[in-house]
Amino acid sequence: MRNRIKVLIADDHTILREGIRLLLGSQPDVEVVGEACDGRDAYFKVEELRPDVVLMDIAMPVLNGLEATQQIRRNFPDTKVLILTQHDNDEYVYRILQAGASGYVLKRVAGAELVSAIRGVDRGNAFLFPSMTRGFIDDYLKRAEAGQEKASYDGLTERERQILKMIADGCTNQQIADLLCLSVKTVQAHRGHLMEKLNMHDRTELVKYAIRKGIIKVEPEV
Repeated sequence: MRNRIKVLIADDHTILREGIRLLLGSQPDVEVVGEACDGRDAYFKVEELRPDVVLMDIAMPVLNGLEATQQIRRNFPDTKVLILTQHDNDEYVYRILQAGASGYVLKRVAGAELVSAIRGVDRGNAFLFPSMTRGFIDDYLKRAEAGQEKASYDGLTERERQILKMIADGCTNQQIADLLCLSVKTVQAHRGHLMEKLNMHDRTELVKYAIRKGIIKVEPEV
């Protein structure tokens, strides 16, 4: 049996942390290794405990969840971040993806869905609340109708495809360079070429494209 998924809970509401800890404590494959009450505390707890997944609230004092996520993903790329939020808004969620999080769940969801999301991001998949998944489908249909979806994936080189997946997974240019034994300048050049070929302008568009193409997976609704 594989090791249990190590989870850090980061939220400034004690009662919410206690509730999540109680829920996760009943799961045989999940272990809560720590709690944090703000973004800076979350960062240092990740440094100390090296969890597999951080459940990250956004609206926290000292350092908000998005800033903490960026710092964690930059310095501890093996740790996945799953955002807990009250907001079900496409633009807001795009900011979450741009920060490098593996996905998000709404605080009002059932416990079973939260557990499913944790397991999904631990496996390396993305997890988006179902309404957001529908947004990706709608975006795909609009792009297809406009002929934009014909931007050829076949036209990408093998290296560009590799870097596309790593960008969509939340890796920074420096992390990609280290993993592929390339210079940051070379990674930036590949990134520029693939974005030009796909007619895209930022990481959010690349993540959406990668999900539509099945390059990264989205966990289904429970």
